[in-house]
Amino acid sequence: MEQQPIQNKEKQGEEINLRQLFEQYTFYWKWFLITIVLFLGIAVVYLRYAQKTYNTTAKILLKDERSASAGELAGIAELSSTMGFGGSRAAFVTDQIEVLASRRLMRKVVDQHHLNITYSVKGKIRSSELLERDMPFIVEPLGDQDTTFINIRINSTNGKQLDVVDLGSGVKSNIGFDKAFKIGDNKIIIRRNAVNKIDPDDDYIVNIVPKDWAIDANLGAINISPGKEMQSYIVNFAMVSSLSKKAKLILNTLIETYNLDLTNDKLRMTRATSDFINKRLMLISKDLSGADEQAADFKSANSMVDMATEAGVFLNNASENDKKVLEYRTQLQLVDHMSDYLKSQEVGKLLPSNIGLQDASIGTAIAAYNKLVLERDDLLKSASDQNPAVIALNESIAESDKNIRQSLKNYQKVTQLALSSIERKSNEIKGRISSIPNQEQGFKKISRQQQIVESLYLLLLQKREESEVKAAATPDNLKIIDAAYSNGIPVSPRKVIILLGAMALGIIIPFIILYLKFLLDNKIHSRKDIEEIVKAPVLGEIPTAEDTIVHLNDRSSLAEAFRILRTNMNFMFGADQKDKSKVVFVTSTISGEGKSFVTTNLAQILSMSGKKVLLIGADIRSPKVLDYLGLSHLQHTNVGITQFLINPEMDVDNIIIKKPGNYDFDVVYSGYIAPNPAELLMNGHFDDVIKYARNHYDYILVDTAPVSLVTDTLLIAHNADLTLYVSRVNYLDKRLLQVPRELYVDGKLKNLAAVVNDVDFARGYGYGYGYGYGYGDKGKKKTGLAKVWHDLKNRLNIK
Repeated sequence: MEQQPIQNKEKQGEEINLRQLFEQYTFYWKWFLITIVLFLGIAVVYLRYAQKTYNTTAKILLKDERSASAGELAGIAELSSTMGFGGSRAAFVTDQIEVLASRRLMRKVVDQHHLNITYSVKGKIRSSELLERDMPFIVEPLGDQDTTFINIRINSTNGKQLDVVDLGSGVKSNIGFDKAFKIGDNKIIIRRNAVNKIDPDDDYIVNIVPKDWAIDANLGAINISPGKEMQSYIVNFAMVSSLSKKAKLILNTLIETYNLDLTNDKLRMTRATSDFINKRLMLISKDLSGADEQAADFKSANSMVDMATEAGVFLNNASENDKKVLEYRTQLQLVDHMSDYLKSQEVGKLLPSNIGLQDASIGTAIAAYNKLVLERDDLLKSASDQNPAVIALNESIAESDKNIRQSLKNYQKVTQLALSSIERKSNEIKGRISSIPNQEQGFKKISRQQQIVESLYLLLLQKREESEVKAAATPDNLKIIDAAYSNGIPVSPRKVIILLGAMALGIIIPFIILYLKFLLDNKIHSRKDIEEIVKAPVLGEIPTAEDTIVHLNDRSSLAEAFRILRTNMNFMFGADQKDKSKVVFVTSTISGEGKSFVTTNLAQILSMSGKKVLLIGADIRSPKVLDYLGLSHLQHTNVGITQFLINPEMDVDNIIIKKPGNYDFDVVYSGYIAPNPAELLMNGHFDDVIKYARNHYDYILVDTAPVSLVTDTLLIAHNADLTLYVSRVNYLDKRLLQVPRELYVDGKLKNLAAVVNDVDFARGYGYGYGYGYGYGDKGKKKTGLAKVWHDLKNRLNIK
């Protein structure tokens, strides 16, 4: 049951700490406001003049012709890919993305739109890029553009002559349109674009770089990625650029170039097949004409008519074998033609595909061979014959050619064996139809030869027609889902993020500065510091004030603070001292903490209550009492405590200044500065002054020397009934609080109590209140120039 109040007290302490921390920072709210406004202003200026970039996107759907002809194997491959074993679709899309991101295709785009030349119009703060078609003129470099570096500024005042400045060397030239001139080591021609007029107030900047640089820059700006689905054939394009129209042009051109490149590859293969078929048709048409003539001559010479019906039964039995013989001989003819074609062509030329051979391995080998030839041809566009990759491809092509020839030989042997087997069966049947007239048998032989040649001729005609149809009707290799598009919203700089970041910096930077300030600040800031370290009671807190003395009928926060101090002092005296005079010593740790300020004002407040008060300046090393009272001129006409200590036979009443000026209390000032103040205080005559004062005054206030610097206060401390220990906030180092702590613990200063001086109740060190009740607070905290002057006085220890 007793722990509950303790817990509540701890919780209350934590809340007070949080409030104190909050008030510490909110005191500097102007810092936060200024930095927020400053950074927001910088952010607005940055957003106004920063180069904006836009994101342009496009989307296409690839078409894989292999998947349409793969049949059941494609289904198996798709099933395996969905089960996590990889897939042909993903590999196909990845391969095509590599092609799309190739330097070869980007070079075509750069060449088509002269992307190695950038145009911009110069503005007051920054330049804005323009497309070539939007320019009033076009710059054409002469010579090798792979090594050209040109940076020029162009202006025209009359629209006919151009002022050209080489920004690299600073050389100026005045030239006309369509005339070649030199810029450094390069030559260029500037041609007029009649669509757009030259603005004489505009300066145009033209920058020409090598094409390889432009290729790398554009490839680096484009992001090509596959669709999210594993089995998807979708390819996404994204490009970030300061000119969205230029990004649209590049992406759309890249897609068109890729489509045209695939179409050209297909047309090359189709043309090679058509050429082969046409050559074979020329030879076979001659064979077919000869077979027709031979059949006509045979019938004419033997006066033959239609075949006898009696041979039908036997011929029906042989018809099945004849079909097979025809099929095998046709295959042998195709093998012979293909072999002849291979012998007549050099290794490395495209071969005809799908000419009717029934061996699937030969068709596959020819397709692989043609693919290698196409890859080598593409590589030769950007590489020499001695390139290792080209050499490797040539070796692969030669090996593939060798495999095709061997496959043809093997297929020819197998077909020949099958043909021989069928012919043996045919010979058996021929023996059974030996009764057929020799003329009819001879005609059948000629007819079969005619049929073989005719079927081969018709097959080639069909293949040629298919090839022509395929060449004429070349479908697109892709489908454009979304052409290049930009929504016009810049992706950089992001307005909201920049403004939020500026506001965050405006809060964080002063917070960090204040945090470091508070972290490195080792001064005392509130009564809490004294209570935690010294453990002595705190009788009052004196606020920061402009005035150094409390006036009559003063209702300022300063006067109210000293009234509270006066009241709290009475609780420190014992009951036996209620009607006796009271000696109050006022001291501090170091000079400048305001002990003289506290002593003089406390004397003023006590005298206002009708008490007889004597103020003694016992700090004979650094006297300040008369200075605070504005009575420094009296030290020249009066003697002080020093003179009495030297000459104790002097009457104490002679050193008392009776109610000087407008004050209602008496003063004993310290006198001149003696060379041996400690010895003077030790002679015991100061006790005579206190004894005299106790008999004539209600309160004796003694302004003593700082205890950490000299021993003067300790020598006379036994005379005190109450010792007020003054500590000034934002001035005294916390480490020096060990001095009053030791004095309090050891009892070297009698009845010690603390007074906190120069408290700024607006600074937020746990003070959410102040003194005064609306009576025109003269001692309240000043702002503006008054605050600057107040801070300056504090730094210079001026009161």
